[in-house]
Amino acid sequence: MIAWMQKHNKYLVVTIWIATIAFIGAGFVGWGTYQYGSKAGAVAKVGEVTISQEKYSFTYQNLYRQVAESLGGQFDDAKAKELQLPRQAFNRLVMQAYLLNLAREYGVIVSDEELADAIASLPSFQDKGAFSKKIYETFLEARRLNAKSFEAILRDDLTIEKLMKLINKGAVPYERGVVAAALSVSDKIRYTVLTPADVNVTVDEAALKAYWEKNREKYKTPRLFKLAILWTDTADINASEEDLKRFYRKNSFNYTDAEGKELSFEKARRQVVTDYRIKKGKKRALLDYIALKKGKKKPSEVRKLPQGDPTLSKALWQEIVTHSPGTLVKPKPVGERYATVRVEKVIAPRTMSFDEAKSRVTLAWMATEKKAALKAKAEALLKDPKGLTKESDYLTLTSAETLSPLNLPESLQFLQKLFTSNNKKGIIFVNGKNVVYSIVDQKFGKGDENLTKRVGATADRIKKEEFEQNLLKALSKRYPVKKFVKGF
Repeated sequence: MIAWMQKHNKYLVVTIWIATIAFIGAGFVGWGTYQYGSKAGAVAKVGEVTISQEKYSFTYQNLYRQVAESLGGQFDDAKAKELQLPRQAFNRLVMQAYLLNLAREYGVIVSDEELADAIASLPSFQDKGAFSKKIYETFLEARRLNAKSFEAILRDDLTIEKLMKLINKGAVPYERGVVAAALSVSDKIRYTVLTPADVNVTVDEAALKAYWEKNREKYKTPRLFKLAILWTDTADINASEEDLKRFYRKNSFNYTDAEGKELSFEKARRQVVTDYRIKKGKKRALLDYIALKKGKKKPSEVRKLPQGDPTLSKALWQEIVTHSPGTLVKPKPVGERYATVRVEKVIAPRTMSFDEAKSRVTLAWMATEKKAALKAKAEALLKDPKGLTKESDYLTLTSAETLSPLNLPESLQFLQKLFTSNNKKGIIFVNGKNVVYSIVDQKFGKGDENLTKRVGATADRIKKEEFEQNLLKALSKRYPVKKFVKGF
């Protein structure tokens, strides 16, 4: 995801005005923290627009959550810094500030009534179809925001949305004609798909050792922690049905499906029970923590775990890595119980010996060698296209057919690259496969109603992307950026 964002940043950040609403709809889950300066401070000023610390923190946490979800939750603050998420969040806000400056010049504003309507219409702030002030206030409390700060963030997003609707127009007839010409072209090709299975590589012990010597610093043992863990169970904490429903109503925004829609009590019940027990069990866990600290209780177990091991929660690991040996980490939830941890010892990573790393080195070396062999075989085949084994029907940029042995997503990816290439023959890399092709015939198809619809949508999208890219480029020269915080 981060690679995609970095590559397409010029398009992505222009649409950030939807970030606040999307964040709310997803359930307000707070992932990670990243703080700079005081809460009331500013991190930068762009033109006449100031970027507050509060807004930066809100944006960073939103971005953190999105990336964490895309990676299946295998994410922490160290990984966020490695992927430069702080800079990503800052860049988003800078580009948003460019647009807010432009909105000020044009006199584009969002009235209090429009802002109130937007907040009231958000499904996550509603109870039985009506806006719930209680849910709204609970959200603000959970996010540690006051209403004024949150509404200022949302007002900025709505202002940019209104601005872009005013200045971003669709494609004109000539532009649609150009796109129509591109979409109506169809190619018939001969092709062969080469996969790693089409080349043989024999493992060479000497070559493996040479590869390991060159890349040995990539092969290290994990950082280990010797931990004394005291578990505090909550499974015996009971609650009445009314207690659970009351707890659910107060925290309903935390229970959403994959699309961000709020789950009913019945569908969320299992998680509600767990969360209720965790909340009620906190006092019990703190008493265990004190008992362990005073030596009145012994740890449940002592284990050596690699950093980030799923035995413990991500939140707990974030605390553990900041503690020195001999110190206690306050209890945190792990599944349906609490864990209080004492760091006994930290074992630093070391470079693995050849024998320890051999299995990993072999896989990496084989992949490198097969890739090179595959490329050489594809280039040899390209020199004599008569050896291409398959022939397609006439293909278009919008074809939705499978080119055997590629699957449909791979076929679509191949077509996108084919129709953006100026080469009559070539090699296209798709998902670890080399597709060697040669165009044997080309023709222009006749327009139809479906093509007309596709032309309109495609032309509008292309113009929108080009317009936004050039707009941001122009605004970056117009409004200077003054940073008040280092590290972005």
